[in-house]
Amino acid sequence: MLITREVDYALRILRALSKGGQFTAVDLAESEQIPQQFAYKILKKLKIGKLLTVQRGAMGGYTLTADLHHVSLYDLLNMMENTKYVSSCMDENHQCAWRAKRDNAPCMVHIHLAGIQTSLDQHLKSYSLYELIS
Repeated sequence: MLITREVDYALRILRALSKGGQFTAVDLAESEQIPQQFAYKILKKLKIGKLLTVQRGAMGGYTLTADLHHVSLYDLLNMMENTKYVSSCMDENHQCAWRAKRDNAPCMVHIHLAGIQTSLDQHLKSYSLYELIS
């Protein structure tokens, strides 16, 4: 599944942050109905992905710093380290037992799935996060 609970929660967090201001992880978790431990994990990934900053301390919190017009759903899936492949054979590191047994003969299933994967990737890249949360 492409849109996992983690991706859904990330979208909720970004929606809350897009309203402006600084929010604590606890505030975000409560307002967006996200388990706190999950919120911390997602916020860390969004920070690594350079979508937000964190201010430490008593007056700290998270602030959106990225322009979500320029961040695609495809980008978010990559940040969340989500599987975005229609099949495991789309992964460049996949070892196909069927092809190995046939001296790496072309696989029509793989060829067709690769076309679907290309179309899906283009479609995911065409949606900005701004469009999705606004």
